[in-house]
Amino acid sequence: MTLSPVRTSTRQFRSPELSAREEQVLRAWLMCDTKQEVADSLFVSVGTVNTHLGRIRSKYERAGRSANTKASLLARALQDGIIRLDEV
Repeated sequence: MTLSPVRTSTRQFRSPELSAREEQVLRAWLMCDTKQEVADSLFVSVGTVNTHLGRIRSKYERAGRSANTKASLLARALQDGIIRLDEV
């Protein structure tokens, strides 16, 4: 019996072109339990965190890769190399 080779994915993802600050907020959001924790760690308000997350979600939507939940944001960040699984 001959086994066929394992195929690797050649799927390419469109980059949402996040700013450095947006990546920082996204990483913090994925590593924290609450938006208040993110705000405290970055010395900003919760409103600012929400603004950044809204912009991040909009950029992913425009790139054709919606991210409406924290779980989907985690998936996108992993796909784009913004965060590693062992960091979460």
